[in-house]
Amino acid sequence: MVKNPIKVSMGKKSRAVGKRFEIRVRQDLESKGWIIDRWINNVLFEGNGRLAPAKPKYNPFTKQLMMAIGGFPDFIAYSKAGDVDDRRIVIGVESKIAGTLDAIEKEKCKWLLDNQIFSKIFIASKGTKRGEIKYNEFQR
Repeated sequence: MVKNPIKVSMGKKSRAVGKRFEIRVRQDLESKGWIIDRWINNVLFEGNGRLAPAKPKYNPFTKQLMMAIGGFPDFIAYSKAGDVDDRRIVIGVESKIAGTLDAIEKEKCKWLLDNQIFSKIFIASKGTKRGEIKYNEFQR
């Protein structure tokens, strides 16, 4: 099977742009006072669903590592104790440049909220102004 070099190049650029956007989202949230960490779990829909450690993703043709950890959502963010009524607020943040989730990601968000893993889940996307980041709360 011969790969189309144009599509290979587009894929590399898309992954790089997505990674840079994730870094910008993390820096933006940290500047707003949130404590951020990479979320390394994923929801598996076996029976009622469960949390499990995310598996690394490999290219099936070259067997090269594509992504070391791919949990959903991208980040877990929590406020400092005492910020809101002496409680910590724990939220999930998914970085999507276009701001849209697919059907599986929506189901995962619903499961995470229903099982009270996160109090809220936000979708970070590019705003209309250059460098602006918009945060939309996921609605069930």
